[in-house]
Amino acid sequence: MSQASGSDRILVIGAIGQDLREAFAEEFILIDHIIEGPQAKSISTIAEGFKVVLTRALCGASEELMQAMPDLELIVSLGAGLEKIDLEAARRHGVKVVHTPDELTEDVADYAVGLTYDAVRGISAADRFVRAEKWGKTPAPFTRRVSSKKIGIIGLGKIGSRIAEKFFGLGLDVSYHDRIEKIESPYRYFPNVRELAASVDVLILSVAGTASTRHIVDAEVLDMLGPEGYLINVARASVVDEAALLDRLEDGRLAGAGLDVFAEEPGLDKRFFQLDNVVLTPHAASFTKEARKALIATLLKGARAYFSGAAIENDAAARKPG
Repeated sequence: MSQASGSDRILVIGAIGQDLREAFAEEFILIDHIIEGPQAKSISTIAEGFKVVLTRALCGASEELMQAMPDLELIVSLGAGLEKIDLEAARRHGVKVVHTPDELTEDVADYAVGLTYDAVRGISAADRFVRAEKWGKTPAPFTRRVSSKKIGIIGLGKIGSRIAEKFFGLGLDVSYHDRIEKIESPYRYFPNVRELAASVDVLILSVAGTASTRHIVDAEVLDMLGPEGYLINVARASVVDEAALLDRLEDGRLAGAGLDVFAEEPGLDKRFFQLDNVVLTPHAASFTKEARKALIATLLKGARAYFSGAAIENDAAARKPG
């Protein structure tokens, strides 16, 4: 453990969690200037002189922030997502970006599989049935078989590939959509999202939340998935037209869903609470002790490298755009 010097200051701008804070506080001087949430402070009031900021994926780092911090040289971001970090601005300003793109892959993929089984087999609904003391008083509802379902995945990146591998290993039929076809992939490729939705029973979202993917699952895609179909989202809420999804879950035009992300978090639409055909979880797909330990280690490694003058590994801003 190194002793923090007066120059080892980090400006904390995102709600990072107590465990990450404590780990960083052992080695660095942390100064809070949180720019998200009900107690958010203005970016324009940030004092100059900070060279490192600590944020999280859902808070990010905008060009406005970089302009307000002319001495900024490193962004350390908790999470895999980069959509709220302006990488083009980081390149222009010469700012490096450290995040955790690999540490969450296995856990998010596991979660997608788990949400699928829960949504299709009604495991959480069965738990509620027992807790409500309905067992023995009224018949438990029948559900559907998972092993006969066709799985479709939007986004065959690191997480999407692991989701596909897990289902394929279980003997299920797997198809996917991505910007380009993965020639080496054993799964069927659909260049069109609507065609994919029409061909599968379960549509799983594992794609970054960008301008090009906003509402990639719209009303038409949901209608192609149909009344026997299920939607699983462990990606970003922006990739789904949430209003259209709610309408179809309410009136039976979609069989069910498993959702870990929502348009408003944590204040999601109250209509979800009235539905028994949707599994709701608190953006927790990556929440394992193993993943948390790994991502803290990765972020600490990046900060240590910067303050010691060593090379920054896996600088996201240095990667080729696209």
